[in-house]
Amino acid sequence: MERFTQLYAALDETTSTNRKVKAMVNYFDEAPPEDACWSVYFLSGRRPKRLLSSRAMRRWAAAAAELEQIGSDQTAPMPEWMFEACYGEVGDLAETISLVVPTEERGAPRPLHYWVEERLLPMRAMEEDEQQAEMTRIWKQFTQAERFVWTKLTTSALRVGVGKKLLIRALSEFSGIDKSVLSHRLMGPWKPSAEFYEQLLSEDETDAAASQPYPFCLARPLEDDVETLGSPDDWLIEWKADGIRAQLIRRQGEVFIWSRGEEQIGHQYPEVREAVQAYVPDGTVVDGELLAFKNDEVLPFGQMQRRIGRKNVSKQMQREVPVVFVTYDLLEMGGHDVREEPLHERCAMLDRLAEDHFTNEKLRLSPLLDGSWEELQELREESRERKMEGFMLKRRDAPYVGGRKTGIWWKWKVDPYTLDAVMLYAQPGSGRRASLFTDYTFGLWQGDELKPFAKGYFGLTDDEFEEITRWVRRNTVDRFGPVRQVEPELVFEIAFEGVRRNNRKDIGMSVRFPRMARWRRDLSPSDADSVDDLARLLPDLPE
Repeated sequence: MERFTQLYAALDETTSTNRKVKAMVNYFDEAPPEDACWSVYFLSGRRPKRLLSSRAMRRWAAAAAELEQIGSDQTAPMPEWMFEACYGEVGDLAETISLVVPTEERGAPRPLHYWVEERLLPMRAMEEDEQQAEMTRIWKQFTQAERFVWTKLTTSALRVGVGKKLLIRALSEFSGIDKSVLSHRLMGPWKPSAEFYEQLLSEDETDAAASQPYPFCLARPLEDDVETLGSPDDWLIEWKADGIRAQLIRRQGEVFIWSRGEEQIGHQYPEVREAVQAYVPDGTVVDGELLAFKNDEVLPFGQMQRRIGRKNVSKQMQREVPVVFVTYDLLEMGGHDVREEPLHERCAMLDRLAEDHFTNEKLRLSPLLDGSWEELQELREESRERKMEGFMLKRRDAPYVGGRKTGIWWKWKVDPYTLDAVMLYAQPGSGRRASLFTDYTFGLWQGDELKPFAKGYFGLTDDEFEEITRWVRRNTVDRFGPVRQVEPELVFEIAFEGVRRNNRKDIGMSVRFPRMARWRRDLSPSDADSVDDLARLLPDLPE
């Protein structure tokens, strides 16, 4: 645990990617495989299923903290209200616990895998009082730094400015294995173990598991004038749909559907899985989009959300929200990886595959568009009428590259919806933003009352966050743990991608991907938009 804590500190104290990579390389050079595999697991963004609630841990930490009694040599537990006050000032649960819980008896040094496998995971089977006793024992064995990192692990909140891409770069520099190979090996399900770690860094070319997806190729937003891309003839142009990005895999007689978030989701879309099983030849992997589709038109994403996360999808739900898979790229054919082939050749192979095998309405090809940039610009203005977000621009001669590589794929989206809203609540961020109020709740007018409609936590500059933090501290009217209710004075332009009905919300609607477009210093609260303005943006649904 000590070595992993040192790695965390080294990563947390720098913003330099080169220094982060060097710190990870040095760690992997010293760490035993049993520890290194868990480090890869956590740093790649994976988490064990949450074992302990943060609310319970706050109670336990208050009980474990000790306050000296005035005029006495005895101590007493910290009152919960005092812990909550400390938490409100610090803004980070793990840091608060690391500060208020004392180290009583330093335990023998133990490796990371011991703490995870022998102490953390077994808590799953314990009753709450047993969990509290075990957690308290562990907290008091650790140093303050170790206690902080341990609590981050137990609350599934380990964020230290290292993404999967940077981790793969470090592993590649350490092992000499190509980054694309490592990226592929880390896709899909795997369990942290010394054996997996050795396979991950093995120089042997081993076959991937039948279910294993490829790393997804991701697009960057097009912010420059589209004509800077050269001739439209150099690009394959498609509509950008608002669905669920996925890979369909047909290998060894089985069918797997993977989301971009590396989750198997085939059980949520049985009609698509059955179509792949019946019509797609073995040894095929295609990339595309799951879309809610009815009466020959795409349904709003809000309809798709009715099927997300369901363990069982009834026949009635399949009739109400039918789903299709729109394919736009071929990654594997006849069991052979074709990602290195130019896009236009992969698409030609996909066309032949679709012509021979996509005879089921659940499997469709993404249509290609053409024309001058001026003509395409005019067509792009019809995106919302077509239930689309704009265009995807993909370089004709490009291979399929995992990650977000500049110049390969661009998303040329229509402008988002925007509304002006008033800040109602603020709370601290996490990590380096733990001392700043960066997470805000915004409201719209409904009659004479402001009703919460969205939360936002990015879109402003660091200087603006610091200025707003000073303002929040001067204009707090109430507190709820780390959340502060503020005077309804600041107005922000909130951008979002769509709106849908949602009866769980007070206003009966929710928005998709809200963020702060700008701070409207020129507006007063009375100038903000209303719930009725939001309702006017609701999409019409087909019968």
